[in-house]
Amino acid sequence: MSRFYIIFFLLFLSTVTFAQQELKKYLEFAQEKFIEGDYVYALQYYEKAMKIDSNTINTLWEYAETLRAYKDYPKAAFYYGKVYGREGAEIYPASLLQYGLMLKQTGQYDKALDVFKLGKKKYRNDRRGYLYKKSRAEIESCVWAKANQGDSSKLVFQSLPEHINTPNAEFGHRIHNNQLVFSSLRADSISTSEEVYDLSYHTNLYVSKINEDQFDTEKRIEELAFENAHTGNGSFSLDGKRFYFSYCADSGQNYKCKILVAYVEGEQFVDVDTLGTIINTENSNTTMPFIGKWENSEVLFYVSDREGGSGGMDLWYSFVKNGNQYQKPINIRALNTIDNELSPFWDSKTQTLFFSSSWYDGFGGQDVFKSKYNTAFEDPENMMEPINSPANDLYYFQTSSSDSAFFSSNRIGSNYSKNPTCCSDIFSVRKPLIDLPPTIEETLEELNSRLPVTLYFHNDVPNPRSTDTVSNVNYLDSYNDYIAMTDEYKKKYSDGLKGEKSDDAKDDIEDFFTEFVKQGVQDLNQFIELLQIELEKGRKIELTVKGFASPLAKNDYNVNLTKRRIASMVNYLNAYDNGFFSKYLNKSAENGGVLIIVQIPFGEDQSDKIVSDNPNDQKNSVYSRAAASERKIEIQSVSIDAD
Repeated sequence: MSRFYIIFFLLFLSTVTFAQQELKKYLEFAQEKFIEGDYVYALQYYEKAMKIDSNTINTLWEYAETLRAYKDYPKAAFYYGKVYGREGAEIYPASLLQYGLMLKQTGQYDKALDVFKLGKKKYRNDRRGYLYKKSRAEIESCVWAKANQGDSSKLVFQSLPEHINTPNAEFGHRIHNNQLVFSSLRADSISTSEEVYDLSYHTNLYVSKINEDQFDTEKRIEELAFENAHTGNGSFSLDGKRFYFSYCADSGQNYKCKILVAYVEGEQFVDVDTLGTIINTENSNTTMPFIGKWENSEVLFYVSDREGGSGGMDLWYSFVKNGNQYQKPINIRALNTIDNELSPFWDSKTQTLFFSSSWYDGFGGQDVFKSKYNTAFEDPENMMEPINSPANDLYYFQTSSSDSAFFSSNRIGSNYSKNPTCCSDIFSVRKPLIDLPPTIEETLEELNSRLPVTLYFHNDVPNPRSTDTVSNVNYLDSYNDYIAMTDEYKKKYSDGLKGEKSDDAKDDIEDFFTEFVKQGVQDLNQFIELLQIELEKGRKIELTVKGFASPLAKNDYNVNLTKRRIASMVNYLNAYDNGFFSKYLNKSAENGGVLIIVQIPFGEDQSDKIVSDNPNDQKNSVYSRAAASERKIEIQSVSIDAD
């Protein structure tokens, strides 16, 4: 080897060695900052590392994790996708799930749905594990989000002024004595235009007086500002003499919080004390207190990951006696899930608990839900847009008059300096001062935007082996019977298959019932809620309903069958809401409103020709997804008579 090549080789080796040393230094420093919760600084060093080596799977994973923590959803989705593409969730099992979650939080519901389906398949060897359960839940959530996207209410939605909402993070908590109480991550020593994530800056409580709907300059509550700790989540007692708040010590990327109480003297907060271990259980994270009135008693709602919960952060409550005695906390099991439930707000007037969750059907990460208490907490109801979004929406609360509400969100449109979804702002919603009724054209457009509404049936249902064109069956009963057959369908369709092919067939059927059969009833109920509003105005409305059948029976039989299926939907309408639609269907409504159903039964004429019509092959002619997809009726169009 010549001297030239030896020198060249030594120089090359020296450069590589130096680069590897630099890479190691960058990665170690980035990981250190990530653990501390300083995501901005961590990203800077991961990006330096990526310039040296952008192919190592560990570096890609750590970079994606930091982007997720920083709430940069598009970039996080891209890099989780790269990780999964390289290692197939073998090295980092959560890579596929996180890829789907980040897609969902950018509003890409179709792509996210495909990823979650793949996740359900990937994780099904551990059906009791979180990754499998979460993937299944997110499939339903994406189907729901697709169906409800764009259904914004008429609420007036606006961001609070910029002196409240800085480029950092703000979280609203309460309005008390005409003052907004909120938390903010900010520092006195920096410009308000700088985005802060370094944990040398702390979240503190602030108040801003409200004068004629204008927010005065905010003031930090100095008595509740502590060195090397974060404070937030303020809530006053019913008599206003005590103030509960969260005190969170620095613990890297995960705070360790407990609830403290301060006594109120005028505008001062004095005698700060911690609640006892009955609330602040040792080695637990306890935070987000809210004081309300329930059953003529003072009650403390809060969240905690203490033992005895369902998983993650759970909703708890404890009745308070004499201002300082706390009864045994009760876990709200009807609402808590294996994910996080956060930021409770109790409306004593309506006996309704508002909270945020990342588990139930929603648009993004954390969505705001409500649950009315009526001897027990009812199923959670999503608060919909514009309160919820693909991002994280939390800290919902209403004013005492209930004419407006506030919440915090890191959605697109929040104030920021670098990453559009890095930091939360406080938003308000209220009813419009003048609520103009929609025109017929606007109403028709809204109704048609809900179509088609598709309802599915089991084979030869309703009224099997009948040539009747009418039926007494209520579609809801038919639907419930059909859903109860899910396991039978999975068993019959996977019959004769083994291993992965059997599991694929079962998943295929399960996805059909989730995406189409169940969603059909939800779509129908949303559609007829709009119909109710218009019929109450005396409108004459015409629905065109088409019926389809699989090719198992002869065409004339199937034509009669599809007529019976349409009749079952009409029976459902007649029974809905104590017979609300009956007077419109039989043209006896005093306001002149009429609902006309135009039937177009196709039988098997338009069924897919590849669907089996062999009665001896029920696996494919009855229980296959292809055959099940043909047995349906569709509300395909709606028209309104302007007269």
